[in-house]
Amino acid sequence: MTRYVALLGSINVGGNRLKMADLRDALEREDFADVETVVASGNVLFSHEERPSDGLGEKIAHVVKDRFGFGTFAAVRSRDELAAAVADNPFAHDGEPKQVHTLFLAEPLDVKAFEAFAENYEGPERLAAGTREIFVDFCAGVGDSKLGQAMNKAKVGGRATARNINSLRRILDKMG
Repeated sequence: MTRYVALLGSINVGGNRLKMADLRDALEREDFADVETVVASGNVLFSHEERPSDGLGEKIAHVVKDRFGFGTFAAVRSRDELAAAVADNPFAHDGEPKQVHTLFLAEPLDVKAFEAFAENYEGPERLAAGTREIFVDFCAGVGDSKLGQAMNKAKVGGRATARNINSLRRILDKMG
């Protein structure tokens, strides 16, 4: 069995309220083992037979839709993949940890489109491309950022869910 984390988008924001105990129970009924959650924002650790993470993400999204009635997206990463996403974040060492985020993408990043966007983006954020991630330092704060709107308008990145570097380090610690 391989240990994974699922980072769910749109959980406990807006009207998508979900008790983590209910989510754990639903996943355990679908052959996910050793299920535990980290904070109440859709971070789920679990063990599963090794399988492509995209398929596991689709399975989790289906369970949430079927059991709880709302759509979500789950970025699933193995411990090694999550550790690489933390290590590869170029802002993790000099940015404010609460402001340094990794945006986990549903699909691989179109690096050329992202680089064109980043070159022309006029916001205060620092941006860098990963493979299935975008690294962001929200140096002027997350709350007032216009980055998400600008990325949506430019159709860069696609479906994503973000976590700050502190949360990712906490999840890695729990993964062992």
